[in-house]
This record gives sequence, structure tokens and C-alpha cells, in this order.
Amino acid sequence: MDAKKSQAAFAALAQPTRLKAFRKLVAAHPNGLPAGDIAAFCKVPHNTMSTHLAALMRGGLIAVARDGRVMNYRVNLDGFRGLIDFMLRDCCGGRPEICAPVVEDFNASCGAPAQKAAS
Repeated sequence: MDAKKSQAAFAALAQPTRLKAFRKLVAAHPNGLPAGDIAAFCKVPHNTMSTHLAALMRGGLIAVARDGRVMNYRVNLDGFRGLIDFMLRDCCGGRPEICAPVVEDFNASCGAPAQKAAS
């Protein structure tokens, strides 16, 4: 992910309704949800939700598939990984002592086993 795409992703997540929708889609993975269900969950009108979902799509964080008249949205895990990877690589600048504690905390919060540091 490049700087411009990461800015779009962070801008999308910086808005409370979009963050709530993104978190809901992550929780629904891998199935995704219809736009109407996301709008109801976020308690916003459908047309407003469409604008929010479009921002998340521009940020590369979600994808959509049409099923008849229903638009089904799902999290784009590659986009989400790309955003995290961009931050770790860009901010840490090749200094693992900066990012290692962040990665360890991230793994612990996800229930992943701790990684042993290379010696």
C-alpha cells in the first residue's frame, strides 16, 4: 500500500459511522452483509450508508458484490493487511525494536501465540 492509499484508508476509518461499519464487516467475515443490514446496524439512512461504504471502498478496506438487487459488502482483508503493513514498514523504518512490541501486543490481543525473537 502506498501513502496515498493509506491516507484514504485512514480518512475512511476516522469517521465514527464508517469505523462502526468496518468493525461490523470484520466481525461478519467471511460472509459479509447486505448494505441495508449495515445501515440498520449503524442507525443511518441507506443513502447515507452508501456514501460511507463508498469511502471505505476508496480506502481499499471493503469490497462489494451484487446479488440481484442486493449489494453485499465484505471486508477486504488484503486491504486491511496492507494498511497495517504500510504503517509497520513506513513508521518503523527498518528498526525492529520499534515495531516488535507493537506486533507482540497485536498478536496477544488477537489470541495468536507469541513469536520468539530472532537471535
